Amino acid sequence: MKKPSAKIRDEIAKLQEQLKLAETREAERIGRIALKAGVGEIEIDEAELQAAFEEVAKRFHGGQGGGKSATTGGKKGAGDSSGQASAAADAPGAGAGSAGEA
Repeated sequence: MKKPSAKIRDEIAKLQEQLKLAETREAERIGRIALKAGVGEIEIDEAELQAAFEEVAKRFHGGQGGGKSATTGGKKGAGDSSGQASAAADAPGAGAGSAGEA
């Protein structure tokens, strides 16, 4: 039995809200960790910081962290909250790497 389009739209809306809440929780969690690591005190261009976060993410995802990464979020370029979650998720490693450079 096929679902009516209105019901599918309602399900999509609910899923989008769940996604938004999940991204907010992730960003807040990782943001707290980043602040504890001192990332908030680093004076660095946002694009550079995101690139550093992406390198750390590659390291933890099993990729090569030493390579040059794009400063745009790739799949995550759709909105600010996804970028925040991405950046925040990698903040502890990026903070440690940036502290070593300072």
